[in-house]
Amino acid sequence: MYHANYYNQYGKTEPFSPSQVQTISSIDPYVVEALCRLIGRCVLLETTRGGIEGSIIDVKPDHVLLQLHSRQACVRIAEIVWTMPL
Repeated sequence: MYHANYYNQYGKTEPFSPSQVQTISSIDPYVVEALCRLIGRCVLLETTRGGIEGSIIDVKPDHVLLQLHSRQACVRIAEIVWTMPL
C-alpha cells in the first residue's frame, strides 16, 4: 500500500493514505454547455500548456474528449483558456 507524509498543523509529518485525499474541482456549466454544442466539430482549445486542435467526441463536467487524427486526448476543462471552432 502507498503511504506518504504530510505536515500537520504543528509542522510535524504524519503518514496518510490515498483514501484520505479528497479531490475538489469546480464545474463551469456555461463552458460545458458551449462545448456540448460543438460535439462533432473541429475546434482549437487553447490551454494553459498550449493549443490543441481536434474534433470533440464527448464532453463531461470536468473534461473534453478530442479526436486527434488517429489518437484521442482528454483535456481538463479547468485547463482550457479559450475555444475556437474551426
